[in-house]
Amino acid sequence: MAPDTAGKSSLRTCIRIQNTLGSDIVQLSSGLEYLASASNAWSLYNTVDRPTCIVFPRNASHVQLAMAAIFRDKIRYAVQSGGHSAMTGWNTVQDGILFFFSYMKDVSYDPASDSITLQPGIHWGEALTALEPLGVAPLGGRLGDVGTGLLLGGGLSYLSGEYGFSSNAYRELDVVLVTGELVTATATNKYADLFRALKGGANRFGIVTRYLVDAIHIGTNDEKNFFGGLILYPNSSAEALVYATEKYVRTVNDPKASILMAFTSGINGSVVTGSHILTLFYRDAELPQSICGDFLSIPATYTQLSAVSYIEANNILGPGADRGFGQLFGASAFNGGVDQYMNAFRRWNEHTFAVKESLSGTVLAFTPIIDHQISVGRANGGNLMDPPGGNYAAVQVQSQMKSGVLFPSSTLLSSRQRFLDQIPRSPGLPLYINECSASQNVFSTYGKYNEMRRTYSKYDPTRFNMRYTDGPMGL
Repeated sequence: MAPDTAGKSSLRTCIRIQNTLGSDIVQLSSGLEYLASASNAWSLYNTVDRPTCIVFPRNASHVQLAMAAIFRDKIRYAVQSGGHSAMTGWNTVQDGILFFFSYMKDVSYDPASDSITLQPGIHWGEALTALEPLGVAPLGGRLGDVGTGLLLGGGLSYLSGEYGFSSNAYRELDVVLVTGELVTATATNKYADLFRALKGGANRFGIVTRYLVDAIHIGTNDEKNFFGGLILYPNSSAEALVYATEKYVRTVNDPKASILMAFTSGINGSVVTGSHILTLFYRDAELPQSICGDFLSIPATYTQLSAVSYIEANNILGPGADRGFGQLFGASAFNGGVDQYMNAFRRWNEHTFAVKESLSGTVLAFTPIIDHQISVGRANGGNLMDPPGGNYAAVQVQSQMKSGVLFPSSTLLSSRQRFLDQIPRSPGLPLYINECSASQNVFSTYGKYNEMRRTYSKYDPTRFNMRYTDGPMGL
């Protein structure tokens, strides 16, 4: 459909929905709230599009009514919860309808069932702050600005080694399907296949309006149940860090331990400065030398290690809320030897220097996925990512553009694609969809890919979602 035609068609649908729900819930393309929400996304690339209208639901019935109209009229749409996606177009839409969950941000704890209820608009920092006095937390992310979309991509946290991917903590999900029907999916009811697909299926299977998840007992802010923090390293320590990271991924299977190793380059003009960041935590009174000794022995420029609460651990890197920069992600997954890691580090440096005029910074990050994390997830019903047993590393590549640059250059995009091609995943490992490139066919790397395709065909037989909203390919 041509842009003018699409805009006129979506305007008619917006007006019909507005006449039913009211102008405070359905806002056309004007007004301060509309403009602030349309430009809210973390990546500057996702602030360019202008929806024909934005729906600000107060409850699931508002989502149902709007989605039914979108389905009936064949209108393009998008959903924005936390807005932290780096995949351009996945949480924004031009000449279509955007769901924006700024009025559905409640979080509550039920001690009787030892569960937490989350609405889709809440950010992890807000959820942790609200629940901190009760000593509980949901499995979520590692940055406060990240929202519940992280759960739909699987989810990684500082507790993943102990409890699995964040989505493994699901108990119930209220889901609005593409037709507008509202269903509740659990591991044992007739929507159990949908429940499994939403552990890694991203935005392809419906709009979740309520998450009921396990409560993890992590203590209050006064209870320092973790030990760790961050260490900053000079670029001269990079090779030793690569070796230490590969060894950690290969050998550590302690569920109390968690690290994130991020190699970073800051760019000022034509000057590239490497400075590397390790966050490491252990759920006990000290860091075991057998696990962290290699990292602790490497020359560092700054070390901040102490007893911390869980909320302090999650704040160690800040909220991650800086706006105004175009962001691009890419993913790989490694379970090979140190040569695989060294190749990635070298290729990342080559890419950074080749396009430094376009960038303000780059990151090459490694998150260990340990065998215990995989096993505990399987014991809790599994997920369609279905990684094989054994340790591996989820690899994230981040490119941050210079401030205010609205579109990536073709030179940068080709260099970035070449880099991703040079660091292929180890055979059989799934890519982590929350840190992928929009051009990567992540679903095809899932161990249960065929099951995912069957489930998608069941709940969206006309492939409406694939045709009318941006998101992962492959279904």
